[in-house]
Amino acid sequence: MAEASLKLQVSTLPSTPGVYQYYDKDGTLLYIGKAKNLKKRVQSYFNKEHENAKTRILVRKIRDIKHIVVETETDALLLENNLIKKYQPRYNILLKDDKTYPWICIKNERFPRVFSTRRLIKDGSEYFGPYTNFKTVHALLDLIKGLYPLRNCNYDLAEDKIRNNKYKVCLEYHLGNCMGPCEGFYAETAYNENIEAIRNILKGNFKESLLLFKKQMYRFADDLLFEDAQKVKEKIDALENYQSRSMVVHPTISNVDVFSIISDESYAYVNYLQVSYGAIIRSHTLEIKKKLDETDEALLELSVVELRQRFNSLSKELFVPFSISVELGVKLHIPKVGDKKKILDLSIRNAKYYRLERFKQSKIVDPDRHEKRIMAQMKKDLRLSEEPRHIECFDNSNIQGSNPVAACVVFKDGKPSKKDYRKFHIKTVEGPDDFASMEEVVYRRYKRLQEEKQPLPQLIIIDGGKGQLSSSLKALDDLGLRGKIAIIGIAKRLEELFYPDDPIPLYLDKKSETLKIIQQLRNEAHRFGITFHRQLRSKEALNTALETIPGIGEKTVIELLRHFKSHKRIGEASFDDLAKAIGASRAQKVKAYFQSLPSN
Repeated sequence: MAEASLKLQVSTLPSTPGVYQYYDKDGTLLYIGKAKNLKKRVQSYFNKEHENAKTRILVRKIRDIKHIVVETETDALLLENNLIKKYQPRYNILLKDDKTYPWICIKNERFPRVFSTRRLIKDGSEYFGPYTNFKTVHALLDLIKGLYPLRNCNYDLAEDKIRNNKYKVCLEYHLGNCMGPCEGFYAETAYNENIEAIRNILKGNFKESLLLFKKQMYRFADDLLFEDAQKVKEKIDALENYQSRSMVVHPTISNVDVFSIISDESYAYVNYLQVSYGAIIRSHTLEIKKKLDETDEALLELSVVELRQRFNSLSKELFVPFSISVELGVKLHIPKVGDKKKILDLSIRNAKYYRLERFKQSKIVDPDRHEKRIMAQMKKDLRLSEEPRHIECFDNSNIQGSNPVAACVVFKDGKPSKKDYRKFHIKTVEGPDDFASMEEVVYRRYKRLQEEKQPLPQLIIIDGGKGQLSSSLKALDDLGLRGKIAIIGIAKRLEELFYPDDPIPLYLDKKSETLKIIQQLRNEAHRFGITFHRQLRSKEALNTALETIPGIGEKTVIELLRHFKSHKRIGEASFDDLAKAIGASRAQKVKAYFQSLPSN
């Protein structure tokens, strides 16, 4: 039973970067790992026999798998590092706190220095990072110092000390690497403008710096200083290829609880991220089954209280997606931009992935629940009076006006019912007229269902815009079914949904399950109709080719096809076999025809 549960969990993991956590039967955390692709990495533990005995023991103990999704593999590495330090699982190599990742610091001082460090000191300085290696840090610092001349001394450049000529410029000034603020040669306002530009580069906003670099490169090129121009070009390339620092860890976000919620008709999913001293130390998603029509606000308020009590959180600040009532003494923040918004977005992303995995799992182990949820969601999204358990979709196919046909595909409980598919020859319409063809087919389909007293669908989908929808409505009017069956049209280009007597189309979320099912219906109707159309064209071409043989008529062609099944077999048949089927005289004509064809 435990093995089946693990297989189910692994099969529904996302193929995204993230951190996975293994737990034993008692809920003890055994191991934390990072992955570029969570699903592939976790599957690798269970798909092979491991040579290492410790790994084999670990795999046997695993009973539950949890994970946190992030944006990049670098984020996964940093998050793994934080969680291992926090929880120190038995099967992980223990990481010491004295070996941390490097940061870039803009020091809180007059004429600020910019340098790399592993220590975060709470003195008002700004820290950017962390970075996974010093190579990136050094490249960035070289880039910054090459563009903006900054001091690297540790003098206290107080205004009175500069005025009293306490310091003298050093070699860096004479080399052109520093503008000499220690002797008042460089104005504080100009220096701070450079610091602001550096701050933007470290945040990843370096558009202005790129423009400045490019102007510098072109100026060097115009002056025929090609070596200098090449050096600047290398800096431009480095800037353009630079990836902004991780958003998983940031020193400005400390001791905060982050909550987000995703919900549908039946369930809500609340994700909780606990952030302590600038690092995520916990992620948990709560699934709530709705009893009534509870609002997201009410569910989030209940979940905040429950999760904070469950994990003994003492954080005094909450990040949430919208305003809720919270306990006294706790500050509520609704992030809109910046690093705080990014951490809230990460929480929302984890809630969405958890919901998606639960959908996949329920589809496997509880298909009835999956169907009920899908039907309830479609009813709500499409503004229907009842659940669309039986849906039919129509599509016309008449390529270049030949062999006009139509297809009707049927979905029951959200799945194709292929035994109920129907294909139609267009009988009453001359030439390529999609509107008239659609009217004919819809009329014929539901006239037949009425005569045979068969159940009618709850929803009809027409592949086309307003014109095809209007034509279909005429057919329903003639049959007295207008208003008894919901009907909508879907236009291909923008996936617009049109309703009768409503000039404004409905646009569904591109990722919504309702739209995906409608697209599946539309695509299936198109495939079914095109296949039928191709069969007719092939048959027509074959019949036409055989009927061009002098002395061979339609009945002989039918007899040949009935006997030999295909054009190829007719061509390969011996004279005796042909004579047995259609007589010697006509067999001679058929044989002569095939012999006259050019060989491949």
